[in-house]
Amino acid sequence: MAQKCTHKGCEKIFTDPEEPCSYHPGAPIFHEGQKGWQCCKTRVLSFDEFLTIPPCTIGKHSTTAPTLAPVQTSGPNAGSSQKHTEVSAPSSTSADGIESYGTPKPLPQITPSATPPPPKVEKPLEQDPPSAVIPAGAKCKRNGCNAVFEGGKRHLDNEKCVFHRGAPIFHEGSKGYLCCKRRVLEFDEFLKIPGCAKNKHLFVGAPKTEEEEQLVECRNDFYQTYTNVIVSIFAKKVDKESAKIVFKQKELSVDLPMLDNKRFKITYPLYGPIDPEKSTYKVMGTKVELNLKKADATSWPTLRSDEATGEIIQIGKPATA
Repeated sequence: MAQKCTHKGCEKIFTDPEEPCSYHPGAPIFHEGQKGWQCCKTRVLSFDEFLTIPPCTIGKHSTTAPTLAPVQTSGPNAGSSQKHTEVSAPSSTSADGIESYGTPKPLPQITPSATPPPPKVEKPLEQDPPSAVIPAGAKCKRNGCNAVFEGGKRHLDNEKCVFHRGAPIFHEGSKGYLCCKRRVLEFDEFLKIPGCAKNKHLFVGAPKTEEEEQLVECRNDFYQTYTNVIVSIFAKKVDKESAKIVFKQKELSVDLPMLDNKRFKITYPLYGPIDPEKSTYKVMGTKVELNLKKADATSWPTLRSDEATGEIIQIGKPATA
């Protein structure tokens, strides 16, 4: 009787159980746009190339392949070679759907704060000065707008700049902007995401003196375990002595001064509660890594509470292609 092999990378219909099977024993890895398999070193950018990565192991076909543990898709150990272990079933499941593995431990009691979060205030949109001299061929600096100034007299009343106010987001293979919900996998598709805001073009920006500090946007990424959320903020050359991170139960404040009078400053409303006293951070050469201690066993589909879409992500679910 014909059966379908369940090995990843094979998945052929076979009738001879002794027939050689070429497959990937590891789980797929999607990290910051790169794609590959945990069991071999090849990494590609497009999903079509990922599907053509040749299998690295030869064995026999199987209809009951072992369930692989989920792969860490970001963080210091992403892509490292690990032994694949089977995932045991949860020892208990609560009424609200939270799965517990091993011996349950009492969770700390968190008293909800009665203080509502402060309203999100957007900084004023930067504009070109009225007297600015714009050279022909200057490109608009706003995210998502590719307009080029052709020279001559500028007609501000007729300008229509369609752009993204938020910073780009690259998380576990998906790409998008903080200001809108659309996410794509391919970088070419990311460049085509239509803008969600309208204003005038920004060709040169406001003049800055050498002493004036410039607020910049920094990309972030995160991954999680059952007990912690690890956040990476990609900011280079941060002043360790002046960096300030404030952990609160449902809020994270970040102030990172950098060289060349640059600074990244933001407040994140967190998706879930954390234990501020057990949360830590570390300043590195190209990023700042924050280790947030969860106050409960809830999985975080997003880092920020204002980005939540209602999607439920279960920790421990087997990785699939």
